[in-house]
Amino acid sequence: MIRTGLLALSAILFAASASAETLSAKQARAFVAGKLFAYNCFDGTTGVGRINNDGSAAGTIRILGKDPTRYVRLPVNTLYENGEQICATLKGLPFTPCFSLTKTSEHSFRGAVSGMGFMYCDFVRGGRPAVTKRTRAPQAEN
Repeated sequence: MIRTGLLALSAILFAASASAETLSAKQARAFVAGKLFAYNCFDGTTGVGRINNDGSAAGTIRILGKDPTRYVRLPVNTLYENGEQICATLKGLPFTPCFSLTKTSEHSFRGAVSGMGFMYCDFVRGGRPAVTKRTRAPQAEN
């Protein structure tokens, strides 16, 4: 559950890349807040999400690219500015993750857990939320 929360957060968030502009916390908020982004992470996790100006977030996540797609919501003030970084409060985590954000184009950015640049997600504005539905298991034939 903690891993899912961190992946969802990383996934519904932030940036750091090659030919890019590092964003301050205020620039990151202006670039990201209220917009829908599709994302792909270093470990195969994918989804679509929106971060709101109040620090809440909502979207879909498919962990490692193989688990079922799930809908996740993070409450108000989960994400917040801490100096020049965006950080997150997640229950059960023994540390407070902060994120480096790098704008990679006018419509994209990369988000990485600060100090762990190998843990990143690439975000592209747009995308369509995946609709998930429950299906019944096939009935055994007699």
